[in-house]
Amino acid sequence: MRKSFQLMNKNKHHPPKEADRLKKIVESFPNVTVTVLGDLVADEFIFGEISRVSREAPVLILKHKERTIVPGGGANAINNLADLGVNVLPVGIVGDDEAGRTLLKYFRHKKIPLSGILKDKSFPTVTKTRVLAGLPHTWRQQVVRLDKEPEAEPNHHLKRELVLATRQYTRASDALLLSDYGYGAAAPAIWNTIRERGRFDRLPVVLDSRYRMLQYSGITAATPNEPEVEHALGARIGTDWRRLCAAGEEVMKRMKLQSLIITRGREGMTAFSQEHKPADIPISGSDQVADVTGAGDTVIATFTAALAAGADAQEAAHLANYAGGLVVMKRGTATVSQQELLQAVTQSTPLIREH
Repeated sequence: MRKSFQLMNKNKHHPPKEADRLKKIVESFPNVTVTVLGDLVADEFIFGEISRVSREAPVLILKHKERTIVPGGGANAINNLADLGVNVLPVGIVGDDEAGRTLLKYFRHKKIPLSGILKDKSFPTVTKTRVLAGLPHTWRQQVVRLDKEPEAEPNHHLKRELVLATRQYTRASDALLLSDYGYGAAAPAIWNTIRERGRFDRLPVVLDSRYRMLQYSGITAATPNEPEVEHALGARIGTDWRRLCAAGEEVMKRMKLQSLIITRGREGMTAFSQEHKPADIPISGSDQVADVTGAGDTVIATFTAALAAGADAQEAAHLANYAGGLVVMKRGTATVSQQELLQAVTQSTPLIREH
């Protein structure tokens, strides 16, 4: 059984000190640069009002109202870093298609450099189309999702260009973020090639890998969710604190990480590091989640930015938790701004569950 616990203010005797430290870290974000090598995804949302039931089949007919395309996957991590005030250098691939052009236009509008983003006809932009339905003055609910994916991984030429751009950018960066959604731009083999001639002993390298995190080596930190950890280890965690700790320590050991965050939905997140015992951090703000789409991208973006700014793993985890708590209250694929994060730090003190 899970042990009973109480919420404890980690800085009970010096509450202003930690808040001031976290604020200084967030305020320094414009002074740091992060390279992102990732699978760039276009998140498409089609909104429709429920009109009637079709005569052709027992399905709803939706009256089209709106269509939007926003950055998703690794592109969402890039977008989050930019909105946090970080100087972000993206590396990835988009297709010569509408979705790819929309992502480039979106980044250009935010003055995000585009020279590391490759445009290629042979590699269509990964597009995740969500159809949402609702009535006037009601929440829109997702009714179906359609994914458009490349038939194969990037070709040899594209992989070589990804390696060269990442090496070039990391020379001027304070951290590297790897966003691997399984489409090939941030695959373990590409990372291994980047490492061969690069020096990453002092540069934080933070990984978010959907399906294969244990295949990476030379990583500083990782931010998987609980189901991804269970899948990687072939073990069930559930609500057992001891199992969670054992799983986190096993991942730390296998990947030789300096730190690890396991996100746990409504339960918040648990932070592991070489310096501290596991920290069970409850979700920041309300646990009435509106939408978890892209929340993991917000978490890794904030965590990486904080490490790049000189935060230790636990400080970075607290900031990532604040950001995650903010973004799940927003509909669709969303970001958290530097000002929103500063406000959250000012309004509430970081908490840790004591076991």
